[in-house]
Amino acid sequence: MSLQRRLRLLSEPTAATQPAIRVAFATSNLKDIDQHFGAAEAFAIHTIDAEHAKLLEVVQFGPLAQDGNEDKLEAKITALTGCVAVYCQAIGASAVERLRPHGIQPIKVAARTPLNQLIRALQDELRDGPSAWLARAIERQQPEYAHRFDAMEAEGWCE
Repeated sequence: MSLQRRLRLLSEPTAATQPAIRVAFATSNLKDIDQHFGAAEAFAIHTIDAEHAKLLEVVQFGPLAQDGNEDKLEAKITALTGCVAVYCQAIGASAVERLRPHGIQPIKVAARTPLNQLIRALQDELRDGPSAWLARAIERQQPEYAHRFDAMEAEGWCE
């Protein structure tokens, strides 16, 4: 299954004063979580910081069956590039295994959980101190993260 349609919302860039994360939500109506990851017809991708949340894009795949066919997963994972998490109502073990190397944390929530409730919870977490997975995701986004081992080597660290 390939990507069917992608809607990107364009806006003027703003100066980021705090860490912002990209998060995907498996939704058919842009209001609540109502999709299984593998059969998700669409993902709403938001950028979220402690004070603001903004819809960046909607990626649509069309109707899919929960048939165990894993060929459709690659297009979905590719579409979520840059996201730190994907919220869905269910997800299979093989999808979880394929998301993690891309730095995408799958998060299962109850069906019909409102997106705005999840966004507010993430904003609260960003303000009050992130959980372990979110702190790691934010750290991976920092430019110095890619060169952390070079810095350790320069300091004399070795195996």
